[in-house]
Amino acid sequence: MPPINRSHRLARDAMAFVLAGGRGSRLMELTDRRAKPGVFFGGKTRIIDFALSNALNSGIRRIGVATQYKAHSLIRHLTRGWSFLRAERNESFDILPASQRVSEDAWYRGTADAVFQNIDIIESYMPKYIVVLAGDHIYKMDYEVMLQQHVDSGADVTLGCLEVPRMEATGFGVMHVDGHDTIKSFIEKPADPPGIPDRPDMALASMGIYVFDTTFLFDLLKRDAADPASDHDFGKDLIPHVVKNGKAVAHRFSASCVRSEHEAEAYWRDVGTVDAYWEANIDLTDIIPALDIYDTEWPIWTYSELTAPAKFVHDEDGRRGHAISSLVSGGCIVSGTEMRRSLLFTGVRTHSWSRVEEAVILPYATIGRHVSLQRVVVDRSVVVPDGLVVGQDPELDAKRFRRTGSGVCLITQPMIDALST
Repeated sequence: MPPINRSHRLARDAMAFVLAGGRGSRLMELTDRRAKPGVFFGGKTRIIDFALSNALNSGIRRIGVATQYKAHSLIRHLTRGWSFLRAERNESFDILPASQRVSEDAWYRGTADAVFQNIDIIESYMPKYIVVLAGDHIYKMDYEVMLQQHVDSGADVTLGCLEVPRMEATGFGVMHVDGHDTIKSFIEKPADPPGIPDRPDMALASMGIYVFDTTFLFDLLKRDAADPASDHDFGKDLIPHVVKNGKAVAHRFSASCVRSEHEAEAYWRDVGTVDAYWEANIDLTDIIPALDIYDTEWPIWTYSELTAPAKFVHDEDGRRGHAISSLVSGGCIVSGTEMRRSLLFTGVRTHSWSRVEEAVILPYATIGRHVSLQRVVVDRSVVVPDGLVVGQDPELDAKRFRRTGSGVCLITQPMIDALST
């Protein structure tokens, strides 16, 4: 685990509370058996590993993760990969499934309620600050910088914000701020987003990251829980209340994003659609990708399976195991397959006389012989039969698989099984 950075004085007094209960229905069948934060990403990791790694690398040593929707895969991953935090070092890692702890008929009714139902657990650690995080975005961020701004500004809540082109912010919660980034209003999905005073062509969009003083947040949560008209949601209820009755301050992601020397932009992605998920994974095959997953100064921690090295076999015309501009994880065997601009997760097996291009293939999938795949996402453990061709006939693809408007096909085992019925 990373060494403790003594400069992270505020982070050591903070607890990260990660909201990981969302279904992520726009990922279609990828979330049929797992919650969105538990979806695989980047060859070895899961989406949630980015928020958790940011917390750990920032110096936060107390972490809670609230789960709800189809949580088994996610909980298994968290148990295997994040159990190194130890109580004897004043560290903690709590997995907090919805378990009707407040009443026998109440699961988590919203993002705020997920924190409210676990107030007693948070109180047992007595953190001074709470960093509330969404568990379903890809980015690298030092939360200590945001904590420092929160303290210096005297804010009741500090909100992490992206600077995005103004008319691209219509799908976000948008902050209307003054010249000191104090939030004057919080507008959910505005048709005409307000610009930033110093950059009127840009808008501040919510990242779903909030910093509170713990005592203030508890009072806020208790007031909200007693309101029968509330949706018990941070974005819909709590944040607008603080904006109106207290002091809310925007924290710009550009101030705390973590970038290696190879990263030109402040990288943040919501991989909430099949197209966005495919694109973010395939982008990692670029010579200089926008996201540097090789950055050892800010590692992305995860559960790492013990696997043999990747292997490439056969060397004859039409049957040569090779990969060009691709990422191939441990345990993979590329046997007589031509592979271009693709990403293979752990344990994938591909067989002879096949061609794979711009493919994201999740763990332990098997690609048969004489297969041609182009612009696909293949789900975990899928067995692609010999001779299957995907990516050449749009109409046929759409009948058999989940095909997006941009031509990416999601392939799952039930879809493969239906081919023989």
